[in-house]
Amino acid sequence: MPQKQRSKTWTELKQAGNECFKTGQYGEATNIYSQAIKELEKSNKKEPEDLGILYSNRAASYLKDGNCAECVKDCNMSLELFPFNVKSLLRRASAYEALERYRQAYVDYKTALQIDCNIAAAHDGTNRMTKALTEADGLSWREKLPPIPTVPLSVREKLAQKATTNGAQPNPPPKQNVNRQMNKPIPSDKDKKKAHALKEEGNALVKKGEYKKAIEKYSQSLKHNPTEITTYTNRALCYLSVKQYRDAVRDCDEALMIDSSNIKALYRRAQAHKELKDIRACEENLNSLLKVEPNNSAGLKMLQEVQKKK
Repeated sequence: MPQKQRSKTWTELKQAGNECFKTGQYGEATNIYSQAIKELEKSNKKEPEDLGILYSNRAASYLKDGNCAECVKDCNMSLELFPFNVKSLLRRASAYEALERYRQAYVDYKTALQIDCNIAAAHDGTNRMTKALTEADGLSWREKLPPIPTVPLSVREKLAQKATTNGAQPNPPPKQNVNRQMNKPIPSDKDKKKAHALKEEGNALVKKGEYKKAIEKYSQSLKHNPTEITTYTNRALCYLSVKQYRDAVRDCDEALMIDSSNIKALYRRAQAHKELKDIRACEENLNSLLKVEPNNSAGLKMLQEVQKKK
């Protein structure tokens, strides 16, 4: 009597799915990853991250097959199980881009850059989305974006540690202001609403040219929500307007601790350094800005101006 064939473990199925993916058999890879997901879900040794990776792998197969809607669903599931998984963020961004959901794609590309600022695909994607959104919504396109999530420092450190374990050279988290960033409390919904209302009051004062009063409103807003990037960059603009350049630099530093490739923070910090006659720091900020957004006309113009003065 022939022996009953042993069913494959989820790790063996995952490996088989990977082999199919490498050879371009995306439909077969999708089926095998689905089997692996079922096996792992039945297992007593179910680890959320392992399950998250399987969903991410299946998402990659869906993406290659042009099934972008299913890719987004699997990436959503993967990111619930394995928050801030870079591969899932990039795959979902690509799917959103193909579906012409450019705002969501931009947010995912920018989130990936918080985790690793050297991901070329994320920089390229950000540039494409910036161009597409500018064409669609004009210069105010950033105001229509969904919130960009803040990647906690603990997550960045954990991912960097994993990269080291795998033999890769990690990108160390920014050293400056580390303690303050870690100690910032997560605001409640009530605090967020209050902070938003105060920020809007500050914005209204800026439109009237009342920069000192606006600074007060933004400062009050940040007491309620110290994680809101735009409040720092808005207050930095006010500090520039009243010639408090070092305060402008500090606010931009805070914003860049949250999002290392924030265009407004990089540009306004460059403006502040220019006024402080620190040409080298000004150039460094402009070069960082142009890596993120190569066609930024204001950045290119300022860079030409400071280089002429050298």
